[in-house]
Amino acid sequence: MSIFACPVCGLPLQRTETACLCPAGHSFDIASEGYVYLLQPNRKHSKVPGDDRKMVAARRRFLEGGYYRIFSDALSRLAEKYLPPGSPAVLDAGCGEGYYTGRLAGFLSSGGHHAELSGFDISKAAVKAAAKKYKNISFAVGSAFSIPVLSASADLLTDVFAPIVPEEFARVVKPGGTMILAVPSRRHLYGLKEILYEKPYENEQKDTEYPGFTFLGRVPVRGKLEMDSQEAIRDLFAMTPYAWKTPWEGRQHLERLTSLRTEIGFDYLLYHRV
Repeated sequence: MSIFACPVCGLPLQRTETACLCPAGHSFDIASEGYVYLLQPNRKHSKVPGDDRKMVAARRRFLEGGYYRIFSDALSRLAEKYLPPGSPAVLDAGCGEGYYTGRLAGFLSSGGHHAELSGFDISKAAVKAAAKKYKNISFAVGSAFSIPVLSASADLLTDVFAPIVPEEFARVVKPGGTMILAVPSRRHLYGLKEILYEKPYENEQKDTEYPGFTFLGRVPVRGKLEMDSQEAIRDLFAMTPYAWKTPWEGRQHLERLTSLRTEIGFDYLLYHRV
């Protein structure tokens, strides 16, 4: 059963072969790839919001190269730990091209769990790529600031470097459910910053409390990244915020780079929905 809701009236959506329909008569076509577009015009911040096709392709190449597999594996283990029995609903907020969602679905399925996975992202290009590859997951185009999901419908919500909207997350997660947020560690990609910036900086680290949630703790995941591919280095750069805030000099340094050695680290922040 889909947890997606009509973005116009908030009523449940019933999926048919060609469209998703709500009791009030609103209809949303299902794309040939299998996703549904639920982003309302007033929720767009640009003509084509989110990652474009080139950024999506770069992210997919990099992630499927296995460079961040340790983070995907850690997320899957945490999700399994906090998943309730039965057929729980798992929602990936800001799912991108589906790497973490897809690997989580495979991990849970191989462990005998019958979870229903869904994901949404504001980027149509990303959701299109995700739905085309991961046919066993429900995907939609939507905004984290107005999530097209029924209230109290998700047993588990994951968010890997996507916008955090506490009010909406508290609305969609069931009481007793779990929220897992991935944030960068202090020295995540510090070696890349040393190349890009004259004065590299460490990331801020803090334990944030969110209304409606109890903070359970922080799970650090650390590793080393060793890259000898110019394409992979450029793909990594393209999928980070540095791609739009790095000065010209830093970009020139990057273009000459043939190898990269850097620390990498995610911190998973765990929350219980009260």
